[in-house]
Amino acid sequence: QVQLVESGGGWVQIGGPLRLSCSSSENIFFFNDMGWYRQAPGKERELVALINLAGLTKYTGFLQGRFMISRDGDKNMIYLQMNDLKPEDTATYYCSARELSHTTWGQGVLVTVSS
Repeated sequence: QVQLVESGGGWVQIGGPLRLSCSSSENIFFFNDMGWYRQAPGKERELVALINLAGLTKYTGFLQGRFMISRDGDKNMIYLQMNDLKPEDTATYYCSARELSHTTWGQGVLVTVSS
């Protein structure tokens, strides 16, 4: 079973950047798509960004322009570059990998945005 390990979380000042990384134990081109979701305290998990096998990307509308998903097939990793971070971006961020109807999740990494 694939293992996904996120890294790069932590505390960041309002307006600052942060880049999250997700390492896959399997070839990332094995999956229909990979992505990032987030869950804030007391809220449901929500989509942040997806990248599919063809390299097409999809973002939750209000995040596009500040967040960018990318991948490195040689390293079997995906990334989430987050810019101009706001307090409402504070959440646990999860990496996902989908093969047909089955989705695997990473353990999550906490991002805290404050002054």
